[in-house]
Amino acid sequence: MTLNLMKMTAAAGALATAGLSGAAQADDLTLCWAAWDPANALIELSKDFEAQSGHTMNFEFVPWTSFADRMLNELNSGGLLCDLMIGDSQWIGGGAESGHYVKLNDFFDANNISMDDFIPATVTGYAEWPKNTPNYYALPAFGDVVGWTYRKDWFERPALQAEFQEKYGRALDVPATLEELKDIAEFFQGRDIDGTTVYGAAIYTERGSEGITMGVTNALYNYGFLYENPDKPYDLEGFVNSDGAIAGLEYYKALYDVGTPPGSSNWYMGENIDAYRSGQVALQMNFAFIWPGVEADANVGGGKSGYFHNPAGPAGQFAQLGGQGISVVAYSEKQDAALEYIKWFAQQDVQSKWWELGGYSALKAVVEDPGFAASQPYAQTFLDSMAIVKDFWAEPSYADLLLAMQSRMHNYVIAGDGTAKEALDGLTADWIEVFEDEGKL
Repeated sequence: MTLNLMKMTAAAGALATAGLSGAAQADDLTLCWAAWDPANALIELSKDFEAQSGHTMNFEFVPWTSFADRMLNELNSGGLLCDLMIGDSQWIGGGAESGHYVKLNDFFDANNISMDDFIPATVTGYAEWPKNTPNYYALPAFGDVVGWTYRKDWFERPALQAEFQEKYGRALDVPATLEELKDIAEFFQGRDIDGTTVYGAAIYTERGSEGITMGVTNALYNYGFLYENPDKPYDLEGFVNSDGAIAGLEYYKALYDVGTPPGSSNWYMGENIDAYRSGQVALQMNFAFIWPGVEADANVGGGKSGYFHNPAGPAGQFAQLGGQGISVVAYSEKQDAALEYIKWFAQQDVQSKWWELGGYSALKAVVEDPGFAASQPYAQTFLDSMAIVKDFWAEPSYADLLLAMQSRMHNYVIAGDGTAKEALDGLTADWIEVFEDEGKL
């Protein structure tokens, strides 16, 4: 029996009994996550857990650009740093199959925690492995999705409205389709706004981690790209590189070419936020986590900005899922206390406060409350966006699959190498090789 299995077996009896009032001793717990605004909200939220439980919470937050490398190395080495991990959605397969995460089914059952109480897409995306089976390795912790922010105050200017109407034959308003979005980006590209040259849209183009993949999928999905044959797992040919997928990739390159700021060839979340808040762009692609900060910003908040979910394409309307689940790390020597945190975090009053502090709850009781949609200017857009999500591969080989897509997409969209068909044919071949090496083909 491996050390990991011995630890998990020894902890099995504790899974069903962990509770806030039952701790044998006070422990120092370390929760590992990315370094971003929601992490600061979680520190504030967790003060209530410390007061109730007697445990002390420590936090290890790593910038997104190095988050995967740092934390996956920690897990793969069996490190003892993290007792709790808010790992990215794509890690769930590797976390489960490699034994990094404790399976939580018995604990959930014993503590009346039901996955039916959470937004279905977050359960599938953050908690389940294999997908669409009732095997849970995380609790949905932070719902997130790619959406759009726009300069509502610019859109409402009569002169711009009249010019746009004359050029495109429709109102300057929230776009219903991706093609309409591209028109808006091109309309604002190089325009003078109050004596400053502005540009159309900040979109994801970053190559080093996951940025361009998290951006381009918002076009690919809506033009017909599929990860695999719905009727035959790991059958990729004609789905990853379908005619629709090729058109979607061509669209994303066209959007980059006609509507993005100079020098934006390696932008992700932070760069897009900075460009939008500083008044450089009319539109911003970004994950929903940024919206509380937009509202609070003196330059773009207070009614100057609006929000909309990813527009439709010819094959449907989808958006790239973000967000994470919270897991108990199998190598932790403080699993009882870590499970107490999970139980506490799942409570409705805690989840309501999580939303109030700037976290994005995935609990139905919070997001389906009659007052939720009106609670923030972006709340309805969050609901609309979470209803149309798709996610990247959550296979244990996720990192190899991602590296291939990052390279292929960046080389075509940004560097202009080859054609969209060549990029997707190459990606299909890359992914087939990964799955062949794993024995899945």
